[in-house]
Amino acid sequence: MKLTVLGATGGIGQEIVRQALGTGHQVTAVVRDPARLTVTGAGLEVVRADLTDPGPLRPAVAGRDAVLSGLGARSRKDAGVAARLTRTVLAAMEAEQVRRLLVVSAAPVGPAAQDDALLDRAMLRLVSALLKDVYADLREMEGALAASATDWTAVRPPRLQNKPLTGSYRTVVGGSPPRGRFIARADVAHAMLAMIDDPGTVKQGVGIAY
Repeated sequence: MKLTVLGATGGIGQEIVRQALGTGHQVTAVVRDPARLTVTGAGLEVVRADLTDPGPLRPAVAGRDAVLSGLGARSRKDAGVAARLTRTVLAAMEAEQVRRLLVVSAAPVGPAAQDDALLDRAMLRLVSALLKDVYADLREMEGALAASATDWTAVRPPRLQNKPLTGSYRTVVGGSPPRGRFIARADVAHAMLAMIDDPGTVKQGVGIAY
């Protein structure tokens, strides 16, 4: 497939690029600073863009089978970036009639698992309070997705870890895996690539965790 990866220098973005190239996909990586992209390989094209205007982004998404986004706030002071940049992406995709979009959201944006323990629920409330601006940004992003013409999927991981790919994790369409506390960035990337052709994830939030 021909894929475009946004936020390709981030933890999940670089994993998407690496794994996609490893399975033979053609990848266009959209970055602000090409020097920060450490992944190389045949089939990789690097495009420099800051995502403030959909116009320059259109050639990077035109004719692609899917767009995968690792865009998001790296800290509370970056809150607002996910919704703002995703709107630019949506405008570029709709102009080029590219429909499939997968983005990274977060577990607290989705519904809590029904049988979570009290400790898990308490921790979720605490994290949601501490990062309320970040999660408000992601909820706004998901609202923009829902209002768009794209075939979107919002992948909602819990706490992210820098650990090797396992390929073994749980997903819940429209919900959250019970007692799902952690997942590696590499496994989030793996799941996003696997969901590209999964019609059951279209226009859905998908919880993911170990």
